[in-house]
Amino acid sequence: MTAEWLTAYATLGTFVVITASAIAALLQLRHTRGSNQIIALTECRETLESEDFTQARHFIFNELPALMEDPAILRALSERTFPGQLRPVSYVANFFESMGAFVRFNIIDRSIACDLWCGVVLSCWDALVPVVRLRRRLDPGIWENFEYLAMISKRFVEKYPTSYPPDMPRMDLGEGAAPTPS
Repeated sequence: MTAEWLTAYATLGTFVVITASAIAALLQLRHTRGSNQIIALTECRETLESEDFTQARHFIFNELPALMEDPAILRALSERTFPGQLRPVSYVANFFESMGAFVRFNIIDRSIACDLWCGVVLSCWDALVPVVRLRRRLDPGIWENFEYLAMISKRFVEKYPTSYPPDMPRMDLGEGAAPTPS
């Protein structure tokens, strides 16, 4: 065997080792991304199920509408500093702002986020639109990732009124149960 052939085999061997290393690195990156996504999903779920978040949502749906009729609150929302009495609003909006960024930058898969949380995202967005409108007079970019999350949630609901697989039979819910979508 000549020196040229040995060099060729060595070069080929090096190429195989480098290729295998690159494939292993890509697989590890994919695994790491999946692990990071599980962590982010778990943290979002824990926040959404927390007592603080539940109380903040209660405030938004039950107390905020009446407060939005108060001229003093409307003036306060038009000032640079966010009114302290509306802290639950910023808590919910800032949480969905972060979640929207996670989805937008592919830290959390869009389909998973929408399948799990499109309802809560849309209901909170709808309740907070009057606040967003006022705050955007001061900061046109405020809560844009929240808006993005609400828009993709809206599209998801329009495309998939139910996330139940269409080719899977449904369980019998018994007499008097609400009909299931077909």
